[in-house]
This record gives sequence, structure tokens and C-alpha cells, in this order.
Amino acid sequence: MKLLWKLLRQHVSIGQLAGFFLANLLGMLIVLLSLQFYEDVVPAFSGEDGVIKNTYVILSKRIAAVSALRGEAQTFSESDISDLSQQPFVRKVGVFTASQYQVYASLSTGGIGMGTDMFFESVPDDFVDIKWPASATSHDAGQMSEVPIILPRTYLALYNFGFAQTKNLPKLSEGVVSMIPMDIRLRGEAGKEMRLKGRVVGFSTRLNTVLVPESFMQRTNADLAPSASAAPTRLIVEVKNPADDAIASYVQERGYELENNSLEAGRATYFLKITAAIVMAVGLLISALSFYILMLSVFLLVQKNAEKLQNLLLIGYSRARVALPYQLLTIGLNAAVLLLAIAVLFWVRDWYLHRLWQMFPALSEGSVNSTLLIGLALFCLVSFLNALAIRRKITSISRPR
Repeated sequence: MKLLWKLLRQHVSIGQLAGFFLANLLGMLIVLLSLQFYEDVVPAFSGEDGVIKNTYVILSKRIAAVSALRGEAQTFSESDISDLSQQPFVRKVGVFTASQYQVYASLSTGGIGMGTDMFFESVPDDFVDIKWPASATSHDAGQMSEVPIILPRTYLALYNFGFAQTKNLPKLSEGVVSMIPMDIRLRGEAGKEMRLKGRVVGFSTRLNTVLVPESFMQRTNADLAPSASAAPTRLIVEVKNPADDAIASYVQERGYELENNSLEAGRATYFLKITAAIVMAVGLLISALSFYILMLSVFLLVQKNAEKLQNLLLIGYSRARVALPYQLLTIGLNAAVLLLAIAVLFWVRDWYLHRLWQMFPALSEGSVNSTLLIGLALFCLVSFLNALAIRRKITSISRPR
């Protein structure tokens, strides 16, 4: 083998091989780095310690101008709910149930009384982020001593920093509001009426509505508005990963809308995925060009040694043995490219992970296994194509003209 290599290496161009090495190193590094960066950054959006921790999204149908003018409600049918429940990104779906009767609530504190028309909604208890008191499990609304109510935390902020400040009214804390009893009057069909006491038992950051227990809602709707029925206009969905871009695609395809910018994580992840794909494509293109450079160099080398190669074949050397030095040369270069690319990858990764941990201290780093497997797969593919092309070139030279 040494004598064979000494005979064939005379026309080896170090400059051409160096050009291939650098180009292939750049392409391989871009591919591996884009893959690993995606693996490391995605948990910042979708993990438990990520930017978006909420796994609940609220869906409604987009209100068209014509439908709004006609007074048509955009509701969800049973088939809509069933289709949504079967999506792979969904854990469970809950329905918002609205009161079908009129609600009037009044309260007095510090000698100041106020009252307003309002509304009630309910969702299944599993979706509520505030625990209901034990009395809320009663299925008989008439037997409830007090109606527990959950308000959005934003409502209290609006009162304190908007309404109370402009009207010179006292500002209220959550604890104070929870101690103030409310008088509630429910008025339904045919003059049916129910008077109850109510009390705020918590403030929700998840649900932007006035919540009452689902059992209370079902009972009062049945008692006060037995003939009224309405399909749900909003759904609450527990998703497996709020950063899954499949949620954004599904919502846009169905013409739905989400509250509280719930798609921001999904959009950011989708943008990151597209960016990573583009960068990978550029890296693969550079790798393909470097492969082309190497093959041109090898073919030129083989062509310069054509006479020697023919003589070697004539004196009994096999095609495989004549091709082996060139194949080992390309495999060695590809192996050096892979090892150096991995070394640079780990160095760059260590650099950007320290900066990510400054922003997200509890962020867990992604796995490098898939990146290493992709690098190994690229090495095997390029080496196989190199060896195959060299073998065919040697075969073409050995044929008599």
C-alpha cells in the first residue's frame, strides 16, 4: 500500500484538498450548529421553566362583521368540540357555560353602596385555577348560603387604578373584597326570581370572566330558564405544549381566535424552526458544493495518473486496490471535518448556553444525541458517495478504448 500511495500521490494538490476541507467544515458546522441551537432554545419557550408556562388556551370563533350586524352568535357545535378533542396537542377540552338569566349584584362598604348588571359563566372545576369552597359542591342552588364568585385579577386593577382613582373612592385589596358580602338577584323566565348572597372567594389570572361553580350554573339555568339553550361561544383547552406550532396552524385553518396572545410561544417556535431549516439548507448547500470540489480534485488527480493506473491494472492490481488510496484520502478528510466540526460545536454551544442561563436560570439544555447522529449520518453519506464515485472513475479508466 505504501508503494502504491507513493506512486499515486505525486499529483495531489494540497490547495484543492484544503479548499474542500474548509468548505466542508463550514457546511457541516452550520448544519450541526443550527440543529443543536434549536434543541437548546426550544425549552425556553415550551419547558416548565420556559417563557410560556400556561398550558391552557381559550378559543372563540372569529366574529364576522355581517354576523355581528345580524346578531348571530359564533358558537361551537358538537362536531367542532369533538374534532378539537381528537387533536394530538390537546389534553382535554372544557366548555364555557353562560347564564341564561339576568344577574344584578349590589354591595355596600364604608357607607357607599353600588350595584350593577353583570353576568355569570362557569367552566368545569378542573380548569379553574382557584379552589372552590366545599359549599360549592352543592347541586341545589337554593340551599347555598353564599354563592362563591371568582373574579379576574385584572378587574380589581381596573377598579383601583381607574374607576376608584377618578371617583375618589377607596382602593380595595383582594382580602378586603373577599370580606364584602354581595346581594345577588337572579331573574329568569316568566318572572322567576332568586335572591342570594354572594362572596368573592378568589381572583383568577387564567380566566377573564366572572366565574361561579359549574353545578350552581347548571341548576340555576334549569330553574330560571328551562327553555333557554345556547351552544358555547368559548372553549378552554388544556394543551400538551403551548409552544407547539400545530396549535397555530389548527387555529388559523378553522378561523378561531385565542385570548391573551396564547399563540405567541407557538409563533416564536415556528419562526425558530423555519430559521433553523433555512440555515440548515444553506449548510447542506455548502456541503454539497464542497463535495463537488473534492470530486473535481480527485477526478483531476485520477486523470493525471491515468497512465499509471492503467499500468497498475495491467500488471494485476485490482480496481478496488487501486481505488483504495483515494477512498481512504476522502474518508480521512471527511472524518477530520466531522471531528473538528463537533469540537467547534461544543465550544460555541458552551458560549451561548451561558448567556441563555443568564436569562433563564432554570433552563435545561437540550440533548446533543440527535445532532451527533445527524453529523455521523452526513459523514457516512458523503464518504459513501465519494468512494462510489472514485470506484466508477477507476472503472472507466480501466476500460479499453
